[in-house]
Amino acid sequence: MLKMNALVPELIVADLTRSLHFYCEVLGFAIEYQRREDDFAFLSFGDSQLMLEQDWHSDSPWSVRPLDPPLGRGVNFSIRCPDIQALVSSLNEARISLRKPVEERWYRQDEQLYGERNFLVQDPDGYLLRFAQSLGSRPLPAE
Repeated sequence: MLKMNALVPELIVADLTRSLHFYCEVLGFAIEYQRREDDFAFLSFGDSQLMLEQDWHSDSPWSVRPLDPPLGRGVNFSIRCPDIQALVSSLNEARISLRKPVEERWYRQDEQLYGERNFLVQDPDGYLLRFAQSLGSRPLPAE
């Protein structure tokens, strides 16, 4: 039985088939289960999970209308990735451009710095995905 994370975003998409191609064939997500009768899929990528559901184009308590593209404005989803370069290569092969190129960043948390290599890409509906590969941690430099 699938163990669901405590928080799993559900994204409403315009075309589930197109989104599944992007998430599974290009990015490497796995379909954990699917309800074709509901145009719904539950996906995973490492320890990350998300749900995709095709837009019903009707009133639903699960969405706030209007759903104008690009969707997901004001939010980005950070997804841990073991190999940033392999993912970027897959996106390049699919001719999908990055919204922000790969960069190395170090973020302070108390007296430690945590590093990552990351980039941003938009999915076919405009949701912003931030893939991040850990570079480990180091002490905060003395001032």
